[in-house]
Amino acid sequence: MKITSTNTAKPTTIIWNNKEVTTGIYKTPTSSPIFLGQSDVENDTVTDRKYHGGEFKACYLFSEDQYPYWKGLYPNLDWNYGMFGENLTVEGLDETKIQVGDIYRVGTALVQISEHREPCFKLGVKFETQEVLKQFIHHGFCGTYIRVIEEGHVQNGDTFTLVKPAENSLTTSELFHLIFERTKNQDLLLKAINNEALAPKLRNDLKKLID
Repeated sequence: MKITSTNTAKPTTIIWNNKEVTTGIYKTPTSSPIFLGQSDVENDTVTDRKYHGGEFKACYLFSEDQYPYWKGLYPNLDWNYGMFGENLTVEGLDETKIQVGDIYRVGTALVQISEHREPCFKLGVKFETQEVLKQFIHHGFCGTYIRVIEEGHVQNGDTFTLVKPAENSLTTSELFHLIFERTKNQDLLLKAINNEALAPKLRNDLKKLID
């Protein structure tokens, strides 16, 4: 996996249900390295820390490989990297292969694959239709959040080197489908709730789904 683009955002005000909402989803590429902190990316906007930022969602990665699919669905949008609100656009990121808990060295940072990304209304506003949320879930390639174990700088061209693979884990894709499928795979549920790379709240929520 290799970083194609590093992206940050300034606060942007949008209108949702006749109310002003501030968001950091309108990210654009940077021309210099960015610093991955343990709770967020330096000089990036995180407005709703209930759902973004923090230890288990310090930085969001999305695959460059998925851009052609979405450009085909929405050819009239103003396309650039950072379109999905990701801090890092990554070539070769495959959610069906990366495991929750995998630890990678990238740039001068040490990071761990953590949680999937669930789309919200802000993505719908950016794509000019809330239908994109259903499409995002159906398509199944959600990108991934990461924990930052060791803070550091990353830049375009940096590659991810696997330092320690997760044990008895599940892929980001399996986690994403587990969240949205009505019938829960009990084996995957057990792997998720025992995985310390996931936030305690998510693990507790998943425990309630064990038969």
